[in-house]
Amino acid sequence: MVKCAALLAALAGSAAAFAPAQVPAARSAVSLNMAEATDEFYIDQDRRNLMNLILVGSAAVTVGGLAVPYIAFFLPPGSGSGAGGVPAKNALGDDLFAKDYLAEKPVGDRSLAQGLKGDATYLIVKDDKTLETYGLNAVCTHLGCVVPWSAANNKFMCPCHGSQYAPTGAVVRGPAPLPLALAHCDVAEDGKIMFSPWTETDFRTDGKGWWN
Repeated sequence: MVKCAALLAALAGSAAAFAPAQVPAARSAVSLNMAEATDEFYIDQDRRNLMNLILVGSAAVTVGGLAVPYIAFFLPPGSGSGAGGVPAKNALGDDLFAKDYLAEKPVGDRSLAQGLKGDATYLIVKDDKTLETYGLNAVCTHLGCVVPWSAANNKFMCPCHGSQYAPTGAVVRGPAPLPLALAHCDVAEDGKIMFSPWTETDFRTDGKGWWN
């Protein structure tokens, strides 16, 4: 009897050795979470392409926004006399009116006003007490000094490096390489003095204006 009991116990131990091992619940949960995480971070090709398009589009908008003003700076200004003009202004920023201005200025006067792009620009009073049809940009073409008008010498004389210009702005003495830039000068219907870009031939050189 004792031998039979010992034999049964030995068989039971052998069977237990071949029973399948149980997988711990914690390990199963970790594997499941890793599988879900993999699915969550997986991006298919269509979504990848869409994200690339959005990135490229955003970059194009940014570059375009920066490039347009830069390119526009180097484009020639608009048409000549008339359209696209800006009012001439005094040192206080007030618009200048031809009637009042001419009443204050003598014949042959060349006084500064604020012109295109805010540049100092000479208004010229002719012998018949009307305004010349052009204004002269006062910026020296040598190194950018503002050139004063010398009535005693009847020419513009730059104090920086000695450049001199005729009453029309043509160079009469270097080192300035180019004449003073031109701008159209007109009187609007409301009496305001207007400057507008000069895009025609430079009458002093018979060539294209260097500022265009």
